[in-house]
Amino acid sequence: MALDQGCVQVYTGDGKGKTTAALGLALRAVGRGLKVCVFQFIKGGGCYGEHLAAEKLKPLLTIIQSGRPGWVNTKDITEDRRVAQEAFLQARMLLTSGGFDLFICDEINGAVGFGLIDVQQVLELITLKPEKTELVLTGRNAHEKVIEAADLVTEMREIKHYYNAGVPARTGIEM
Repeated sequence: MALDQGCVQVYTGDGKGKTTAALGLALRAVGRGLKVCVFQFIKGGGCYGEHLAAEKLKPLLTIIQSGRPGWVNTKDITEDRRVAQEAFLQARMLLTSGGFDLFICDEINGAVGFGLIDVQQVLELITLKPEKTELVLTGRNAHEKVIEAADLVTEMREIKHYYNAGVPARTGIEM
């Protein structure tokens, strides 16, 4: 099965659930026999539950992690930008290969916000997207030009979060 037409979706906002929504879409697509790539920016070094699930859903689901372990060094982004630029080139090559029905660029909006990737590069991805490939871009603070270029934009808004009450990230829920 292949998509008749691929669209561009953006999941943004300060609330929890952007990556989770994208992974839900990935699971739905895999269930229908579509080939999915989740390319994670600024998420290097950790093993999340979705990586374990992807191992069980091969060859339909591929997850690629990029970024340095830990968080972005906001005092000096030189190394983070270098790593993100290399990752961007890999993501662009994979997207334009036409080998995936659904291509998710997880946290790419955050990478733009930190100055690791330029908004023009994201707009280039949108224009290079194969016609029958669905492209999903996640992360806080999506640039207005990306929002304008998208076909669907969903904003997750935090109303209440247990993290603020001292509940740390939990294995199987946030990781």
